[in-house]
Amino acid sequence: MMQTVRSMFKIQELRQRLLFTLFVLFLCRVGAHIPLPGIDAKLLAAAASGMDNTLLGLWDMFAGGAFSRATVFALGIMPYISASIIITLLGSVFPYFQRLRSEGEAGRRKITQITRYGTVFLAAMQAWAVAQYLLNLQSNGQSVVAYPGFGFAFMTIIALVTGTIMLMWLGEQISDRGIGNGISLIIMINIISRLPSTISNEVTMLQAGARDLLVEIILIIILVLVIGFVVYLTQGTRKIPVQYAKKVVGRKIYGGQSTYIPLRVNSSGVMPIIFAQTIVFIPNSLRMLFSDVAWLNRGWFTVDNWPYWLLYSIIIILFAYFYTAIAFNPTEVADNMKKNGGFIPGIRPGKKTAEYLDNIITRITLPGAIMLALVAIMPYILMKVFSIDYNLASFFGGTSVIILVGVALDTLQQIESHLISRHYDGFMKKGKIKGRRRF
Repeated sequence: MMQTVRSMFKIQELRQRLLFTLFVLFLCRVGAHIPLPGIDAKLLAAAASGMDNTLLGLWDMFAGGAFSRATVFALGIMPYISASIIITLLGSVFPYFQRLRSEGEAGRRKITQITRYGTVFLAAMQAWAVAQYLLNLQSNGQSVVAYPGFGFAFMTIIALVTGTIMLMWLGEQISDRGIGNGISLIIMINIISRLPSTISNEVTMLQAGARDLLVEIILIIILVLVIGFVVYLTQGTRKIPVQYAKKVVGRKIYGGQSTYIPLRVNSSGVMPIIFAQTIVFIPNSLRMLFSDVAWLNRGWFTVDNWPYWLLYSIIIILFAYFYTAIAFNPTEVADNMKKNGGFIPGIRPGKKTAEYLDNIITRITLPGAIMLALVAIMPYILMKVFSIDYNLASFFGGTSVIILVGVALDTLQQIESHLISRHYDGFMKKGKIKGRRRF
């Protein structure tokens, strides 16, 4: 491993890309600590202490704590993610976006431009909501905004929208001039930023006798097992064999090779958990606003109850099927195979191939969705069993671990590609990282 790390810095291009990526990620963390003008930091920290299991807590996790600190990067990269999801959903409904996706590089650039405009629009709307939230936020009867009014709201909107645009640009720079997917790496570094304080808190509790050493050892073992399980879930595929017919053009013979289509067990990624969290966190968010409503305070929607876990799991499974249906189009895949002379052995090209692929993806999505739901509720189970806080439990499952594992594997695959192309050994002695090959 150490030899591989040394080899990474021997290649000039790879070294420059790695250093550039680290520098940009450092800038992202610096921006996450630059506060908005006119905010009382102490009052804000006291007022934001109870947002862990709400929509705002989920948002703050992706922003790396920037939202709870009311910094210029408080919106994080989520407006861009939201705009990308909306464009993807529209692509399955409107022919205009379907046509853009089929136009190659020119269509991709147009979609990127539309996504940027959508990011600015969503960021402006969300910045206005954040400004109103801060104006109404109080701690011990005192407003967290020193000088409330139109001036503060206008300045906050400008600062937050600018911060989001800056993060979007930095993410694109990483993708073009660095290593890995820039947007994903920004989210990853924001999640990891909470780890040092979480570890420090655990060490302090262990030294004070508030946490048993045996419990800490059990938690470490569980963490290793969960990470291994998520890696297995992320890499799991069902390989569909494809045979291409031979074609003779002049004196040359084309085709005749065998390959396969890798259908992922979890083709929807982390999106079902994000969608499900958005829905199940709504009652908790409403409970903070309407504390006098009886049915909101019965405990049905708190994370330490099994009805919450059951509802959360069902929503994840449903969204896994929904997002898989959008992300994978069996008819389109079958048509492309037919145009290129490809066929699945024993299956007639065209409609029968589409039906076969649809049947396979439907069957493998169910176990993938169940495993995804298990990973999602794992933090809440550990909170119930070991009485740990949400900041620590979030590293044992849910969106945090899936994003960290997925981004880490993708970045390692890109680094390994640079090493192997220059005749260096990769991270594994035999072949490439399993499940991350380019097909």
